[in-house]
Amino acid sequence: MAPAKGRELSPKHKAAMAEGRAQSRVVSKYLEALETHKPKRGRRRTPESMKAKLKNIDAELTDASPIKQLELIQEQIDIEKALAGTDTAFDITELEDEFVSIAAAYGTSKGITYAAWRKIGVAPSVLKKAGIGRSA
Repeated sequence: MAPAKGRELSPKHKAAMAEGRAQSRVVSKYLEALETHKPKRGRRRTPESMKAKLKNIDAELTDASPIKQLELIQEQIDIEKALAGTDTAFDITELEDEFVSIAAAYGTSKGITYAAWRKIGVAPSVLKKAGIGRSA
């Protein structure tokens, strides 16, 4: 939004706007990471259970009809892809540390409550580290 005609923003105001944008980027990256790595519903698949399922698929393939083979091959591809993804553990600590350093100020400036942070998926322990209490 441009300032009114003939008015320029003060350096202090420009700095505050830049800080707000930086805080928004940190919060956005952290919340996106939480969303991306949110635990899925249902039984948790372990690497061992996926390997066992791959062995079962190999056995089923020999006697399966062509359409069933197609489905089993796709399931095999999906499991192998998921199994490859289990090797790379996701570390959110750096994003969390950045979030903790600005969350209270950001929440205060935007009027965001403890309940809103919780509802979006931020853990109580993270909010506590950030200095955001239930009364916020």
